[in-house]
Amino acid sequence: MRLAVFAFFAVFTSASMAASIPADTSQLDQGYRDMYNLDFNGAHKAFGDFERQQPTDPFGPASDAAAYLFSEFERLKVLRSEFFAEDKSFLGAPKLKADPAIKALFEKALARSHGLSDAMLKDGKTPERAMFASVVCTALRADYLAMIEKENWQALNEIKDARSHAEALIAKDPSLKDGYLSVGVENYLLSQKGAPVRMFLRLTGAQTDKETGIQKLKIVATEGHYFKPYAKILLAIAAVRDKNRPEAEKLMSELAREFPGNGLFKDEVKKLSCSVDC
Repeated sequence: MRLAVFAFFAVFTSASMAASIPADTSQLDQGYRDMYNLDFNGAHKAFGDFERQQPTDPFGPASDAAAYLFSEFERLKVLRSEFFAEDKSFLGAPKLKADPAIKALFEKALARSHGLSDAMLKDGKTPERAMFASVVCTALRADYLAMIEKENWQALNEIKDARSHAEALIAKDPSLKDGYLSVGVENYLLSQKGAPVRMFLRLTGAQTDKETGIQKLKIVATEGHYFKPYAKILLAIAAVRDKNRPEAEKLMSELAREFPGNGLFKDEVKKLSCSVDC
């Protein structure tokens, strides 16, 4: 059973975390802009610059891992509306052929981040920052397991961990709007399963409420920061599955204007604006 989690964009920072993050995060902003524009070399350079300037911050290597994962998603054509529009693709698909070199770099970046998070927690410094990076890394790994390796049950355990830790982080500071994405992803995507499967998933501790999922995704899409765009992608996918093409086209058009270097967004706008027989 496929568990398309995309928790990768689960919990990222907002301005309210300014006290616990470096004052200058321009490299992070640039890195994520490059990533969304599919300039992965630029993204890795920006994240590497941030790591060199902030060598104890676990968010630097976590972001670098995100860029590796997103590059694999792009190479393998995962981020396409047709991949999700039909249940035969959305609910079940063969294992994808991962790039072993990228996987090694991805795992190395995750390990660096986990090590820095553990050290930060041990020192008692900025625990929210360490929690935040740990959630991100758990979510990234869940995505790789679910979307590429198709290790679905292992991915489910990872995403449940990411969501529960995200909820604990949000409880500390409800203004961390990006934190709601983990909750939104789990609820919406698992709500797409059949009723018997949803019942079983709830017994395992998973959350499967569609409306809760959409509500949380909308919070991130309007008030999030680094992964606000990805929340819009997920909402566009949800709109496609609900056959709400105008809403999907609106969201993808916004993304295409914001990230002109990303041909995916432009292609999606064309497909969504096309009439049924064009």
